[in-house]
Amino acid sequence: MYPDYMAESLRKVAQTRPRRLDLAKTPDPVFPPMNADERTAVLNGFHPDFATDARRPVRVGPNRGEVLTTEVADLLESHSWLRSDRVNLDRPDIETDLLIIGGGGAGCSAALVAMQEHGMRSVIATKLRIGDANSMMSEGGMQAAVARDDSPPRHYLDAIGGGHFANKPELVRALTEDAPKIVQWLEDLGVVWDKEPDGSLQVLHGGGTSRKRMLSCRDHIGAMIMRTLMDEVRNHPDLITVQEFMPAVELLLDDAGRCAGAVLYNIDSEEFLIVRAKATVITTGGFGRLHIRGFDTTNHYGATGDGLVMAYRAGAKLIYMDSVQYHPTGAAFPEQIAGFLVTEKVRGAGGQPLNKDGELFVFPREPRDIEASAFIRECRHHAGGIETPSGRLGVWLDIPIIDQLHGAGFVAHHFAAHHHKFLRYKIDITQEPILVYPSLHYQNGGVEINAQCETSIPGLYVAGEASGGVHGRNRLMGNSVLDYNVFGQRAGRFAAAYAAEVKLGRMTMAHVEAHERELAAAGIDTALVTPVLLPSYAPEDVQSRQWAKRGRLNPGATGLRNRLHPELG
Repeated sequence: MYPDYMAESLRKVAQTRPRRLDLAKTPDPVFPPMNADERTAVLNGFHPDFATDARRPVRVGPNRGEVLTTEVADLLESHSWLRSDRVNLDRPDIETDLLIIGGGGAGCSAALVAMQEHGMRSVIATKLRIGDANSMMSEGGMQAAVARDDSPPRHYLDAIGGGHFANKPELVRALTEDAPKIVQWLEDLGVVWDKEPDGSLQVLHGGGTSRKRMLSCRDHIGAMIMRTLMDEVRNHPDLITVQEFMPAVELLLDDAGRCAGAVLYNIDSEEFLIVRAKATVITTGGFGRLHIRGFDTTNHYGATGDGLVMAYRAGAKLIYMDSVQYHPTGAAFPEQIAGFLVTEKVRGAGGQPLNKDGELFVFPREPRDIEASAFIRECRHHAGGIETPSGRLGVWLDIPIIDQLHGAGFVAHHFAAHHHKFLRYKIDITQEPILVYPSLHYQNGGVEINAQCETSIPGLYVAGEASGGVHGRNRLMGNSVLDYNVFGQRAGRFAAAYAAEVKLGRMTMAHVEAHERELAAAGIDTALVTPVLLPSYAPEDVQSRQWAKRGRLNPGATGLRNRLHPELG
């Protein structure tokens, strides 16, 4: 239910709807799309990445001297939970073929393919429960060139253009060429795609796409795919072991510099466990819960960039960590769900972004970074936003116009999750617009990989959002769901082939000691201990009492203590 003071703005939205509906029924765009110069201007002027303090050089590690997102540079210039003289690596607690760090879509796909194609045993170590990941939260769809008028080369060109031509071509080729096979693989496992009456796959537009390419499962695609993958993983307990509430805190190398496993932390028992693995796959997802630039986030609770830190300390290079994606339509009201993802599929179906006067101010399907920047400009520069009771700003997203375009019941059927979500707060999206504002959504960069998901460290593979290069500096809608399936499969395939041949040497944590020496040499004085693991939303006065009670805590983390490194934990 909206506050009374918003009634006048809501009236204007309803008043302009008939005119906007007539325009939407024509073949012309409802608002002129931006040209290249206009896109550059709105990005440079209003995208959060371009603020004066948004980036700084990192002072240690493989990317030393490169300018990264400030919060990421802080994360990389931090201490480890561990010291090698406190950890006995001679007697591992777990031995396996593949250690997969992260229990989302990429991790499950990797384990399944390693099992199906190579008969490999995998351990999936996950911070929360299996499936507690951004993969579960995807809503709008997955891109794949399956329509008659589409093709992988067209998909390739759209993805390259959407990434500002910064993408690694070999990764985009793998993404787009594997896509149709992924659709079939998922359907064979049990994913139920939305289909037309004739049985063909239903496809819709997304921002930055030149063809209708978005496959969907209403607005439950993440839950549908993730549940299907989880069920298949659980069907094979003989070859796939799942360790829940057991995040990794440090990678292990052998004396030849190959990845040899990781140290896990049991959140329940507060024990550290040593895992020796012939190959290791990082699928830890993104960093939304770091709340870059103070933005609300669409991400799940455990998204704290753990894989970046561990891979970086082990010597893997990062790519495009100066770029962050903000989804244009995160919920701005009600505040209880601030940041909640409102799928781009809403705009693909005809939903329109409007200012406080009920007027269109941007083409609804610009690429995400352009659209988000235009929202920020409208609120912060043109004073066209609506302020919420807590002081947030937002613009209207006119969803009721979709039923008028496609027929009554379209919204309730195709956006069922959104309909139910907002009804909890007495807002009926079939009758009223919703307030939205850009929300921290995706980690554009990550650990640099090739098309086999290999890093610069032998035996270390990365897939999904933790990797960098496939999306360049801006990801188009639907390519993340495809990404974690394509590269999850590839990581499992190539890691398993590597594991079948490798002979590991003695495990070591020398890279951790080298990192600590580099921090000291650079004169970096920090109390930050990473991985962060879990964010804290306790008020500052509560956190101050927690510090007094427990000693120096990991800033931004829970009260988790490091028993092996008490001076930092």
